Amino acid sequence: MSTNARSTEMRGPLGKHDIAALIARDIPRGAYVNLGIGQPTLVADHLPADSGVVLHTENGMLNMGPAAHGDEIDPDLTNAGKIPVTELPGAAYFHHADSFAMMRGGHLDVCVLGAFQVSAAGDLANWHTGEPDAIPAVGGAMDLAIGAKKVFVMMTLFTKTGAPKLVPRCTYPLTGLGCVDRVYTDLAVFDIIPEGVVVRETFGITLDELAGRLDLPLATAGH
Repeated sequence: MSTNARSTEMRGPLGKHDIAALIARDIPRGAYVNLGIGQPTLVADHLPADSGVVLHTENGMLNMGPAAHGDEIDPDLTNAGKIPVTELPGAAYFHHADSFAMMRGGHLDVCVLGAFQVSAAGDLANWHTGEPDAIPAVGGAMDLAIGAKKVFVMMTLFTKTGAPKLVPRCTYPLTGLGCVDRVYTDLAVFDIIPEGVVVRETFGITLDELAGRLDLPLATAGH
């Protein structure tokens, strides 16, 4: 394996806000973006004020701002995860059906989703673990996965028991096939391309260590 991926080993594993900041860094200026329920909503707090990024939420809001705190909280103004949010100038509200039409119609440049698993082919599993006592929660993930022009995933690279979430083939029920473009984790950022999985940068782990813990071939940027 080549060693062209950018390594920041001294930083150690990233926290969720660090991952969110990386994603915010990579979202193109002026993009229309949906942030999935859970940790992806943190990306809103790290977008520069002059980014021009327009945030869409599936419950019917466009130009959503960062999370609301204190006196900013309006109980009627929430994202799809029921988290209180702010609104930016020009914010608009609309029917749930119109929101899904935006998602399905290819009008979103980027969506950021959480995941239980992502395969080397870019398949996404993020709505159900298949366990008998698990509660399925598909929401709008299937619509976003096939409707957005780019799909970014935000997750930890390993489960609490140490099992990889980036896998040769998903074993959980699928959300979408071949839909994931990039995976942001606490230990590394990966691009999913037709040729396989490419490591863009690492955090607190060497490329050799990463390759030893993942059961799939890895390439590095430029190779």
